[in-house]
Order: sequence, then structure tokens, then C-alpha cells
Amino acid sequence: MNAHDLYFVIPTYRLRDVGETVEQYDEHFWRNGHAPKIIVFDDSSPTAQEKYYPLLEKTRTRNDLYYVGPKEKEQFAAYLGRRLRDKRLDGLVKNLFRPSYGGNRNFALMYTLGGLVISADDDMRPYALVEPSLESLGDGEVSRGRLHKAGGGGYVRKSFDIVGSFLDVLGKTVSELPANYDRGELLIDTAMDLETNASKGLARENSLVLERGAVPGDAVVKMAQTFRSGTNDIDALDFADLFLENEDQVDPDELNELYVLVKFRPAVTNKNWRMDCGVAGYDNTFGLPPFFPTRLRFEDYIYRLWVQQPGVAAAHVDAAQNHTKSNYMRNPVAAEIFNEEVCNLLKRKLKDSVSRVDDLTVGFDYEGEVTADDAHQILDKVAAMHSRALEAAGRAARPERADALRLFAANLHKGFYAFETDFFQQNLLRIVDDVVTIIKGSIELWPTLVEIGYFEKDRHGLP
Repeated sequence: MNAHDLYFVIPTYRLRDVGETVEQYDEHFWRNGHAPKIIVFDDSSPTAQEKYYPLLEKTRTRNDLYYVGPKEKEQFAAYLGRRLRDKRLDGLVKNLFRPSYGGNRNFALMYTLGGLVISADDDMRPYALVEPSLESLGDGEVSRGRLHKAGGGGYVRKSFDIVGSFLDVLGKTVSELPANYDRGELLIDTAMDLETNASKGLARENSLVLERGAVPGDAVVKMAQTFRSGTNDIDALDFADLFLENEDQVDPDELNELYVLVKFRPAVTNKNWRMDCGVAGYDNTFGLPPFFPTRLRFEDYIYRLWVQQPGVAAAHVDAAQNHTKSNYMRNPVAAEIFNEEVCNLLKRKLKDSVSRVDDLTVGFDYEGEVTADDAHQILDKVAAMHSRALEAAGRAARPERADALRLFAANLHKGFYAFETDFFQQNLLRIVDDVVTIIKGSIELWPTLVEIGYFEKDRHGLP
């Protein structure tokens, strides 16, 4: 592989703080002898970009650092529009690359066509929190981790060769992987639902367990990920549970518990329901499907469906990173709960209606229907959390904690339409219908855009 074909990308909408992320990863790469091309993909508004870009300019790196912001994105989207020559498609292009978790990553997919790409969120760091433990993993166990009180000790920082671990697997057949990789059909998280990754409830310890199965030796590893410490994909409902349990906590956004890894080992599977695009790597040599173009933050779910096709494998590599969970420009916990419940509904509906999977797309038959039972299941769960918050407020010893709990309960009540079933179902239907319509149209257009982007990148380069 040509060194110029290795990319490290940082998608962000928080340009103010991304310089620190760049510096830490750049230093990590240098210490491990790697020189990927680093690209920051910025979703900031033009005003924020003008304000904070000078901070990024002051960042000193050993590796080449590039920036793709609002102006560059506008130029590229305009180029795609000119090549398509159909104004009716402008809306689909705009949605595919809209300022969002998925839209930003779709730009990254275009800019890294023809290469291998490693992606990290702007609040990730190139080390992991690990227990200095002599525990062994159990039979079939791939990783184990548990919650620790922040600042309470019992764990250390440990650094791993992130790029080297990804280069061991990306774009390679299963038969070419290192001998220490375990193999199986899929990984089961003991604390989460398999297919939606929704939490089964707050768990202070969990394991990833390998379900045995033959992985074809000629299957190609198209995506991979490191393990993760810090928050480990904790659900917003679990985050709220931690807030309700901690009698001393006033700010519901405060992270008082850290997820610490006990031990892990690399594995390759036919399916990967545990895909974590915050710490992922991809073989983008011939193009990949787009992230879902939505602001609901389940954009990477398409990859969990896409990787199930024959001939494609996914890996958890022999490395780990840490999530620092920046609260800067993050939605309140009540809003995150609403978002996650809508996402979990969509995941179930889309998974059950997959009609085709090919190199660049996934097709669905789901048309956006939402039943009364769908609405009831969500409201019953959140209404129970609302009641618990009010009960906790009633027994709070400190007035400021009681006020914070009542505010949290009020936000849940407002965010879920006062728990009025008909009103909630009506609005849920509207949201889901809009999202599904956009997803279907955008996915149909994506292969054409990949062809255009590939040609222009090879000929002139992208803005």
C-alpha cells in the first residue's frame, strides 16, 4: 500500500477543541513510526469556523494536516451538482452531506476514496483506561470491562499502536490475519440488545462474548475497530440512571463513572452488531456505503447491516482508545434519551425490512409506519424514568440536587409530549417518515456520487 493512501480523519463540529485531539494523535503516530495523512472534517457554522480556525492553524504536527470546512464542502457539493446536471437531485446531495454526524463522515468517505481510513471522534484519545489485573478472559470471552468511580484509582493509562493494529487487518483476507485473532460468527455484549445495541439496563460490568462459527478465509476485512474505555457507548438512559443513583450529583451531564477495560483480545467475525464508528477503520479502496443522512445519530447502523453480506468480515483489533466525553455543544440528557428511543425504533424497522445489500448500498422495504404499540413501548419506559426522577427529588437532601432532578423530569415531560400517546405517536410518525424518505433517496444516488468523486479525486484532487 502506498503511504499516501493511509488517512486519519477527525470529524468534528467542535472546532474550538479539536487542536488538542490532533496533537495527541499526531504525537502517538510519530512515536509508533506511522505517518498517515491527517484530515479534520469540520461541521462548524461559517461564524464558528472563522472564530476558531486560527486556533487549529497554530497546531504543530509532524504529519501532514489538512482541513475540510464549510467553504471546501460547499465547493465539493457544488461540483457534484454540476456533474449530475439535474436540479431535482440537489436536495438529495444536500441531505447526504448535511451538517450532521453522518453527513460529515460521508465527506470523509469521498475524500479518502482509494485508501485505508482510520477515524476517531474529536473527544477520543490515543490511550485506554485499563485495570492492572491478572484476570484471564473466560471461554469465548473477547473483552471484559467495568465501571470505576472517576478519580478513584484502580486503573492506569495504557497506549497501543493504533495504526499498526488497523494495518494488520484492513483490506486483508481472514487467512492473512495474525494468528492471535479469534474467529466467530458475531460478538454478543452481555449488557446490550444484540441488534439495536440498546442497553438492557445499567450494568457495572460487561463482556463481549464470541459466538462460534466459521469465518471464510477469503472474506475481506472491510471495517474494524479498537476497543474503547471511558464511556463505552453508554445509553442516555443509563447515564440518567447514574445521575439518579448518585445522591451527591447535581449536574446530570457530569461523568462520575468511567468504563475501564479489564482485558481484551482481537477477534474477527462474519457480523458485527457492536460496530463503533467513533474508533473505527475502513477499507475504502473501492468505495463504501454512505452513513445514514440524518441528525438522529444512528448513522453508522447501515454498516452493521452491510457487513453481514458474504465475503465481508469485521474485526476488533488488538488496541484500545479512550472516550473523554466532551459536554461542549452536547444536547441535554433528556434530548439524548428522545433521540436514542427514536433511533432504536428505526433500527428495528430497518433491520427487519432489508431487501438487498451490495458493494455500495443497502435497500429497505420499510415505508415509515409507526404503530400505537411502538409509541406505548417508548413512553412506558421513559415515564418510569420520569417517576423515578421525581421520587429522587422528593428525598434529595440538598436543594440544588432536588432542583436539578425536577428540571430533568420536566425536560422529559416536555420532550416526550407530556406522555400523551396520540400526540407522541403523531409526531414520532412525522419524524420517522421524513428520515426514511431521505435515507432511501440518498442511498439510491450514492453509487453515482462515488463514481464522480473517485474520478475527480484522481484527476484534480478535492477542495
